[in-house]
Amino acid sequence: MEILQPGQAGYDAARRVWNGMIDRRPRMIARCANVADVVEAVRTARELDLEIGVRCGGHSIAGHAVPDDGLMIDLTPMGAVQVDPARRRAVVQGGALLGALDREAQRYGLATTAGNVSHTGVGGLTLGGGMGWLARQHGLACDNVESYQVVTADGSVVRASADEHPDLYWALRGGGGNFGIVTSFEFRLHRVGTQALRAELTYPLDGAADVLRGWRDLSASAPRAATFEAYIGADAVTVGYVWVGDPDRGRRLLPSLRALGRPAESSVEAMSYLDLQRVDDSVQDHSYRRYWKGHYFRTLYDEAIAELVADQGPLHPNVSLQAYGGAIADVPDDAAAFAHRGTRFEYVAASRWSDPDEDEARMTAARQAAARLEPFAAGAYVNALGDEGAAGVGRAYSPAKLARLTAVKDTYDPGNVFHLNQNIRPTSAAAITV
Repeated sequence: MEILQPGQAGYDAARRVWNGMIDRRPRMIARCANVADVVEAVRTARELDLEIGVRCGGHSIAGHAVPDDGLMIDLTPMGAVQVDPARRRAVVQGGALLGALDREAQRYGLATTAGNVSHTGVGGLTLGGGMGWLARQHGLACDNVESYQVVTADGSVVRASADEHPDLYWALRGGGGNFGIVTSFEFRLHRVGTQALRAELTYPLDGAADVLRGWRDLSASAPRAATFEAYIGADAVTVGYVWVGDPDRGRRLLPSLRALGRPAESSVEAMSYLDLQRVDDSVQDHSYRRYWKGHYFRTLYDEAIAELVADQGPLHPNVSLQAYGGAIADVPDDAAAFAHRGTRFEYVAASRWSDPDEDEARMTAARQAAARLEPFAAGAYVNALGDEGAAGVGRAYSPAKLARLTAVKDTYDPGNVFHLNQNIRPTSAAAITV
């Protein structure tokens, strides 16, 4: 295990994360190469009474990976992926990025649900649920985990599966990083081939409400290989879909999409699945300051669409909509901690900027945009939460699930050692208050 402290070479690079607003300074950074290193790091943090942050991809908008004057457990040296094509399984270390999983699985025409940006960490994405272009066909990332290897708050190493520690297995499937540090995941893989298609039609914001309503209605009957997506900017709306599989089959949806109206711009691109998984990457953009707010919609009402296309000024955040349904909704609600399986669309209002003087104005604009849509919302994705605290956690889980998650927290982390996350607080009076 390599220990980095302030002033040492590599320290500043290791504490830098995707959101450029995060500028915290851990007392030490433990760069872990194996499970034993993680155990030692957890025990060291507890002995020194240091807050623990866990870093993989570093994409938490709140920067939970970087504890000020605490101990960052950096899993990035643990980035290996091993694929067994005969069994269609992948064993993925806790520090791996989605791109590594995609590359290894695609050597055999296989994949599992992963996010839409290849430099996202497998761990953070999967523990929160894990939406991606394959989710409507094969379920969320967490629905495809066969087992987890976990370092718990007392330094124990356990395996969580349907047969071993099933309570922990249930909680890890959508409950976030509350219960331990996952040092490896065993995923089920699927034969998806290597091809994909992305179709996008762009319209002026003025008059785009009809287009969005038509796009919404088309998505309701779309095949599971299609994930409908839309983007609303300050002056334009882009609607379309991503198809994973034979591009020629994906093109069959184009006439219905084009019938929504004559676009100002259009793009229909066949590509490899690997290129699809990289097309939204922003590896060079880690210096941007970022903020976002999110909602789930069970129904995208006409009134919500009217708010989406209303003129909201020059600092209006970029808004994305992504369709759910399909295999996501097939999983019984009580099968995993992930909630809101009846969601039709995920909404995110996101801003990025460079000037620190714009921080408050940009965050306020994103909050206001999301607040206008809140009357139509039904919950939120835990991975899209930022600074909402307990109120956000209450939106991500039903009361029944929150009670069950609290019981698992009481079992595996009664002292709330792992609290730099969207925190499930234990009932213990000795728990850390955050």
